[in-house]
Amino acid sequence: MTTPSALGRPLPVPLGRRSSARLAVVLAKLIAKLPPRRIKALLRVLRRGARPASYEQAKSARDAVLAVSLTCRGPQGCLPRSLAAAVLCRFGGTWPTWCAGVRVKPPFGAHAWIEAEDRLVDEGAPSGYFGRLLAVGPPE
Repeated sequence: MTTPSALGRPLPVPLGRRSSARLAVVLAKLIAKLPPRRIKALLRVLRRGARPASYEQAKSARDAVLAVSLTCRGPQGCLPRSLAAAVLCRFGGTWPTWCAGVRVKPPFGAHAWIEAEDRLVDEGAPSGYFGRLLAVGPPE
């Protein structure tokens, strides 16, 4: 049985950014197949030499990913969406905080997201709604 949902219309993305976002989505789908400890180890390698992403940079990366991938826009797309947004930020020399964890209020469930400037990036949830189990922030 399917669940009806409305996936809002994505914002337009410039052609060059669209190509980078598509590549980031492909890489994210490959990374998402790895066990959690390997994902964390790989992201720690990817973040090397990056500057911390601003909220605007992280949101722009997330919006670009949503514009090119129906999977990432879907209700089960949080892991590839968050990974792709982090990878796309890295293409630009920055790194957000990539997080995986759980919703701490019902309905309980797993979730992955990115944060920048100590804020959830466009998740539509209040601070404290998610509990972190894994996090890979910008290098110190």
